[in-house]
Amino acid sequence: MTFSSVLVVDDEQHARDDLVYLLESAGAAEEIKTAGNATEALVMLQETPAEVVFLDIRMPGLDGIQLAKTLGQFTDPPAVVFVSAHEEHAVEAFAIDATDYLLKPVSIERLNATLERLKSRASQKGSDASGGSASERTDDDGLPFVAVEVAGKTRLIDRGEIRYVESEGDYVRLHTFKDAYLVRRSLSSLAERWASDGFVRVHRSYLVNLRHVIEIQPYFNQTLIVRLNDSGETKIPVSRRRARQLRERLGLGTTGR
Repeated sequence: MTFSSVLVVDDEQHARDDLVYLLESAGAAEEIKTAGNATEALVMLQETPAEVVFLDIRMPGLDGIQLAKTLGQFTDPPAVVFVSAHEEHAVEAFAIDATDYLLKPVSIERLNATLERLKSRASQKGSDASGGSASERTDDDGLPFVAVEVAGKTRLIDRGEIRYVESEGDYVRLHTFKDAYLVRRSLSSLAERWASDGFVRVHRSYLVNLRHVIEIQPYFNQTLIVRLNDSGETKIPVSRRRARQLRERLGLGTTGR
């Protein structure tokens, strides 16, 4: 899927040029336009709509957050992706239904993930317009980040960086390569919400991101062990019942042969 029109809004010329280059490299749109400030962008969008707006936040005059709120009042508002060198506005950005929040400098890999998310939302929007019903959004559904509290501050953890999730009573611990974060969630709810992102329930106490699994080993009594791609090669147990489900998920059948 290629978008018909994309608008890049940033008051810094080099930032606009860099993002346009990445979008062109990704084949993201038939037409890519640019604007140097939010007011100029608003005039352009009123004259010629765009499907997606990549929007800087800190700009002279009308800032990106204010522009996004204005665009939300359009009859057919464009999808908004914020692109900023500062992460502290992310919570506010997602509160106004931004599709994604990119931190500068943007990598082509991160941009491609955003484009996939945009395509997914566009497809869902088309399904809803045809009479389909969207599933109810709860908590962080659909967001690429998980908000956690660290030393009185809110930190946004990219969901893809989470290797596995461990249940601890009424809480879960999110394990990344560098740190672990304790949040008040249930493992069951995360297993359901994150299934489409490659997370699989392998044990009553563990949820694993398959993107970080490098090996699956047979264990005793038809159970398994999954080995992760960290320096310590963390091993997570897979219960007998979950082992069967994991094999089926991976297309391995039930015998492991």
